[in-house]
Amino acid sequence: MAAQNVPEMAMSNEPKLATPIFEANEKEALALHDRRSSSLMETAPVEFEADLEGEEPTDEELHTLRRVSGKIPWTAYTIAIVEMCERFGYYGCQVLYTNFVQQDLPEGQPTGRDPRADGQPGALGMGQRASFGIGTFNSFWAYSTPIIGAIIADEYLGRFNTIFIALAFSIVGHIFLVISAVPSVLASGHAIAPFILGVIILGFGTGAFKANISPLIAEQYRQTKLRVVKDPKTGERVISDPNITLSRIFLYFYMMINVGSLTGQIGMVYVEKYVGFWCAFLLPTILFCLCPLVLWFCRHKYHRSPPTGSVLIRAFKLWGIAQKGRWSINPVQTRKNFKADDFWENVKPTHLGANKPGWMQFDDAWVDQVARGLRACSCFTWIPLYWLAYNQMNNNLTSQAATLTRNGVPNDVITNLNPISLVVFIPLVDNFLYPALRKWNIRFTPIKRMALGFGLASLAMISATVIQYYIYQEGACGKHMNKCETPAPINVWVQTVPYVLIGFSEIFTSITGLEFAFTKAPKNMRSLVTSYWHFMSAFSNAIGQALVSLSEDPLLVWNYGTVAILAAVGGILFWYHQRPTDKKEDILNMLPDSNYIGKDRRHSVSDERHVDERHV
Repeated sequence: MAAQNVPEMAMSNEPKLATPIFEANEKEALALHDRRSSSLMETAPVEFEADLEGEEPTDEELHTLRRVSGKIPWTAYTIAIVEMCERFGYYGCQVLYTNFVQQDLPEGQPTGRDPRADGQPGALGMGQRASFGIGTFNSFWAYSTPIIGAIIADEYLGRFNTIFIALAFSIVGHIFLVISAVPSVLASGHAIAPFILGVIILGFGTGAFKANISPLIAEQYRQTKLRVVKDPKTGERVISDPNITLSRIFLYFYMMINVGSLTGQIGMVYVEKYVGFWCAFLLPTILFCLCPLVLWFCRHKYHRSPPTGSVLIRAFKLWGIAQKGRWSINPVQTRKNFKADDFWENVKPTHLGANKPGWMQFDDAWVDQVARGLRACSCFTWIPLYWLAYNQMNNNLTSQAATLTRNGVPNDVITNLNPISLVVFIPLVDNFLYPALRKWNIRFTPIKRMALGFGLASLAMISATVIQYYIYQEGACGKHMNKCETPAPINVWVQTVPYVLIGFSEIFTSITGLEFAFTKAPKNMRSLVTSYWHFMSAFSNAIGQALVSLSEDPLLVWNYGTVAILAAVGGILFWYHQRPTDKKEDILNMLPDSNYIGKDRRHSVSDERHVDERHV
């Protein structure tokens, strides 16, 4: 989020464009940004009409005028609807995985349903450890494949076309899940094969979709610069801040994610209980098919960035050249060399001059943007420790609910407390918390928001640890409650505490992470940086495999306690490591735009009718 107060610009002599922008203080950065922008304007046209509206703010206006959000385009809402339907399909099926794998097929119920008040639907009867392992693999796989989807989108097909391919894979995966739950297949004893196949195919489609859908919705907003405009309601001169607008877009995008997951999860657990697994897998599949229909009917209204060829390879080559001569036997010295002021300056085209290699077809501004994107990826290094806490919702907390007194409530419906909390809190945060902080001139930057999310996730796991402790203390079967027919005399709604805390933490860590990935990545690498953010969740699931041995009685207290400690330590390390980035938030946001497109027609396929005018 952009700051409210910006220091006055320092008066200095005209520097060269190669001045290291990451090492400039905020006063110098503002002046440097203005000079670079002026220089670029001599040769580059304004990218978007939205950037021509209003006036460029002066130094005095930057720290005196109120900052407001721009108008969110209607096309963004249609993409949010697509995301809602996709999440209904994905989470409507995922919520069934735990019972489908862990619980036994109820006697006399070939569909796996169990309509009794305290009945437990089931199918394969493989136990909690197997359900946790399969659930963890599913999350790992679904968050690993975004890398593949990002490369396809950024370099070959573009985001829009890649999303359609991802949706096709997902539909096939959904069909296999339906087949695995057909009563005749369950009776045959071979349901595990189509189920695993469906999980794998659906996971690939989901990953390729996730890498591209959030950049696509954010790109529908066309303003990129701070502009002074008149408030249409009050006539007051205000600054239209694109960073605030993007923050709001991602907030409501994430809210639609949770509307989809909430309706899918609540609805399907009752269908699972009273009708059967085949119908619970089928209904999400049907609604999922709305996704390609909405995108197809609105296809001519969307801004669709074309693919850009081998940009990733050039970014890695650039990074490789920058590292030459920087390595040392002493790791401390190596780290200092990599953080030196001239690390990126020495590999800029203007610095290399006639010595630059033939593949270096970009400008200095793109080098700065690549450096900023790598800084964002560095920021994501600690995120797996956050996702460890989040992932407990997908399996262990669902199993914990089955050991509590439910009074007829299905154990896997309690998990919906998480999306409910998000649907409630997101509008409150957008309309009250964030505006209040801006009014009070409190800079609640992305790094601060993500650090707070770590703390809330740790508190959620502490509460889960306490709940599990009392389950063992008061349950009829002691430390073996997962095999006990009598639930612990504790109401299941006590789980409101961990679920709501995790939901609140997502607003600050998960939503902000998507925003950070989009705003800090080079424009022609947004899907790649977003996919790296998602890959951190996959890496977290790989770490989570080490905790599988703790995800069973009598060790569940240790499981939740360990995750709580890891989330707390991760938050502390995250803040300590990212304080320099936090101080440079305004500087990073004010980097001038690059003219480098990176498109290589030999390796790209795109619909030229939808290429933006600035690429012609």
